[in-house]
Amino acid sequence: MSELITLNYPIERNGEVINEVTLRRPKAKDLKNMEKRGGGEITQSIHMVADLTSLDIATVEELDGEDFQHLNEVVTGFLDSTGNQ
Repeated sequence: MSELITLNYPIERNGEVINEVTLRRPKAKDLKNMEKRGGGEITQSIHMVADLTSLDIATVEELDGEDFQHLNEVVTGFLDSTGNQ
């Protein structure tokens, strides 16, 4: 399962405007990779978003803060064990 997210602040990558990002559900290996990378919470989140989308790290770093936060909230929702997504 994945979720299509419309960016409030589109970005440009290689001459292409990115308006939407598809975010897939994380797998156990994604969580393991996040742990192995270490770093702070923001750095881990940047890597996680890159792993779960078709975006590279440099592009994720160019996302507007509001859009980046929204993507983080969707990832958190994927991991919500209460099932309230």
